[in-house]
Amino acid sequence: MVRTERSGNTRRRLSQNFLTDPATARRVVRLAGVDPGGLVLEVGPGDGALTRFLAPAAGRLTAYEIDPRLAGRISRRHPGVRVVRADFTRARPPREPFSVVGNIPYSRTADIVRWCLAAPALTGATLITQWEYAAKRTGGHGRWSRLTVLTWPRWSWEAAGRIPRHRFHPVPRVDAGILLLRRRTAPLLDPDDAEGYRRLVELGFSGLGGSLRASLRRAHPARRVDRALEAAGVRGDTAVGFVSPDRWVTVYRHLRG
Repeated sequence: MVRTERSGNTRRRLSQNFLTDPATARRVVRLAGVDPGGLVLEVGPGDGALTRFLAPAAGRLTAYEIDPRLAGRISRRHPGVRVVRADFTRARPPREPFSVVGNIPYSRTADIVRWCLAAPALTGATLITQWEYAAKRTGGHGRWSRLTVLTWPRWSWEAAGRIPRHRFHPVPRVDAGILLLRRRTAPLLDPDDAEGYRRLVELGFSGLGGSLRASLRRAHPARRVDRALEAAGVRGDTAVGFVSPDRWVTVYRHLRG
């Protein structure tokens, strides 16, 4: 009884919700498209729902599990998997190409995504997140976040489906989503354009003016802004959050001249 209570407290403290549906786990691994000869890092394997299918699919699998009890269980069940008892976000990214897969703690989503975006050799991440997070980052409600727009020239963001909350234990309060984050083989903009594009996005999301047109006209000639928006198919009164990332790239190209 005491052991059960301690386990429950640990799950709550570490924001652990274990996937219990094998069909969903298989689908997540299939979507990850792991390289059979490559390196995969799994974030928070927990009870091993994903590890069970990742281990035979990946050339090498390293699982980061901060809970020592669960880390020991993964080691016993999957002797071919390298298990690291540590916080994934404090790990040094591999220098060779690798991918990330995980049913990640909801409370650590932003930190884990930030780690992935900063890893130079990461090819892609397949993450189970809160559904609202996946929708927010991928335009699921017709709106696009600043982070998505900023990283769009180098990264694609896609929501690959919704997972009902009852497929987890303990059952969380909200549904989950499958977020696919992929590094583009050919960036949409040249590296020399990175800083200029960043400044444009920061200006657009400054919140001043009420629309993308009004924000951009604070730093660019009105006619050039209007021509850029027209080329991108953006109405002049469109709020910043409703402009898709592809259109941001088009606007930047036209303003750059």
